[in-house]
Amino acid sequence: MPLFDAVRLALAQIWAQKLKSVFTLLGVTIGVMFLIAVVSIVEGMSKYMEEDFAGRLLGVNTFTLHRFPWFDGNTTEEMWREYQRRPRIYYSDLGLVKSLLPDGTRYAVESQDNVRATSPFARPRQIEAHAVDGDYFTIKKYDLTSGRTFTSQELQLGTTSMVIGSEVADYFFPNLDPLGRELKIGGIPYTVVGVLAKQGTLFGLSLDKIALAPYKSPLHRLTNPRGDIDGIMVQAPTALAMNDAMESVREGMRGHRKLRPSQPDNFAMETSASALSFLAKIKQMLVVAATALPAIGLIVGGLVIMNIMLVAVAERTREIGIRKALGAKRRDILSQFLIEAATLSTFGAMIGIALGAVIAFLIAKLSPLPTHVALWSVIMATAIGTGVGIIAGVYPASRASRLDPIAALRQE
Repeated sequence: MPLFDAVRLALAQIWAQKLKSVFTLLGVTIGVMFLIAVVSIVEGMSKYMEEDFAGRLLGVNTFTLHRFPWFDGNTTEEMWREYQRRPRIYYSDLGLVKSLLPDGTRYAVESQDNVRATSPFARPRQIEAHAVDGDYFTIKKYDLTSGRTFTSQELQLGTTSMVIGSEVADYFFPNLDPLGRELKIGGIPYTVVGVLAKQGTLFGLSLDKIALAPYKSPLHRLTNPRGDIDGIMVQAPTALAMNDAMESVREGMRGHRKLRPSQPDNFAMETSASALSFLAKIKQMLVVAATALPAIGLIVGGLVIMNIMLVAVAERTREIGIRKALGAKRRDILSQFLIEAATLSTFGAMIGIALGAVIAFLIAKLSPLPTHVALWSVIMATAIGTGVGIIAGVYPASRASRLDPIAALRQE
């Protein structure tokens, strides 16, 4: 029997027994639905981290010198104690780092913390304050909707100039032009000289609730009262130049801290690759843990299909006998029932894909979790659905093909 005719007969059989077909499809549909939803969340997080997280927070071809790693997911208690014993990174370390960097390399200093801000036009509110120096705005690729960034003279003198995020501007200066107005932090008024373009959110946290001032301004005494800094960022024009700069800084820092060759680094240098490797570990754990439920659903769906097909063989014994009497061969009967089972499960998989995509869309709209329905997951889900039908239909189809036509014709 041609494949097209077999599929047409299978669809006619599904349509003739709607209620039975619905219950048969249910297991495969639920399994595929959860599979698509889970993979969409994992893929969405991966894509979000690669395109937004790494680009916005870390920068391209950028590494950051920290006291200890910020994106290490395997930190033990012993490692944490060792991190706390490490010497801090100070602003004075910037001179050493700058002397080691090749031409064309940018650098920036960052010290940040949540602080309380006030203005005459709104109630006090916590914002994220950044005391910065160097090419911070360039490395972060910050655009401004109005005003300007800090001049080299303002950075050098540590003036109380400030660039604020769009959310800070809207809250503290409602329906007003914030440029030239004052935002008070720690009892000190800062003059707004620029407003950042909207950055959006990162895992539900606003990136626009920020305020930036020169590092040498009084703000750094609030962000890091001990006098240390959060990190020194270095951006190179290419990935190869970044690796060279990292090695130069590593050797310079080890020499500065008088570390022997046998001693490990007592500082950390992180790139977007190190952050994404941490994500890869989380992604693997999520995929392994979250595919258990879809797997159970698909197994249950396969068992249901097998039982329904066995019932169908029993109900259609006379039909099978007539087909064999008219010249149908064993392989024709076998392929007919296999195609019916595969069509049934594939149809269920398609419904599951649609429902999974809807769930992924709702998760993205109603929660901070990003989702992305990958084409490969749709193809894989369809293949799995078809495979479950074929595997589940082998025994019923084989049983149908072995029926004696004479005995089958006698069946009432």
